[in-house]
Amino acid sequence: MTDIAQAEKTKIHEGKEADHHPYFRPKDAATLILVDRSGTIPKVLVGKRHDKVVFMPGKFVFPGGRVDKADYRVPVAAPITPELEANLAKGSPKTPPSRAKSLAIAAIREACEETGLCLGRKADVKAKLDGNWKPFADAGLLPDPSSLFLIARAITPPGRVKRFDTRFFTADASAIAHRVDGVIHADAELVELVWVELGSKPLADLHPMTRNVLNELDARLATGPLRHDAPVPFFHFYAGKMQKDILG
Repeated sequence: MTDIAQAEKTKIHEGKEADHHPYFRPKDAATLILVDRSGTIPKVLVGKRHDKVVFMPGKFVFPGGRVDKADYRVPVAAPITPELEANLAKGSPKTPPSRAKSLAIAAIREACEETGLCLGRKADVKAKLDGNWKPFADAGLLPDPSSLFLIARAITPPGRVKRFDTRFFTADASAIAHRVDGVIHADAELVELVWVELGSKPLADLHPMTRNVLNELDARLATGPLRHDAPVPFFHFYAGKMQKDILG
């Protein structure tokens, strides 16, 4: 489920997110931004929401959602890189390796659930995967988080019914190993998938926080190949205003 879909459940009758609730501890979440750099201008994959939904009808979103308990124990084709694990550990308190893995795995699972695109690798030994991971098992794949890069971390403002501590990952389109048919259709949460050039009009309607993250990705892509040693921004709110720090 996307972070947008989660937010949909928290609206009050005017359509605005409630912002007067007691403190709720943010839940771990992950978002995946897939990038196609085969052309002159990089493109990112976005899904178009159904026109009939109440919250952000017809808008474009990135796949993402909460970490599931199962994400901690899913077997993988390759571990996350030490550099990615180190980036995920930054901040206070430190994120332990098991939690870092679960965040990366959640991003892959959510992308497959919502878009039908699976980042994986052929498994040498058949693993038992069921539930939301069944598409990987059917294709003889295990999820492969080794191609992921951390772009940013963001925490939903306090006072909301639903709060998320979201890590935004990116991966190159070449990491897509399998496509599940039938996920995108006229009655689904996402009715269309589109590769959109960075800086184009459809991306202007993204959630403001997501636009901040996308600007970070755009800046990093402009410098060349993605690297794990690039600064990772942390967006959060203090005294009612958004702050941008660098994780360290």
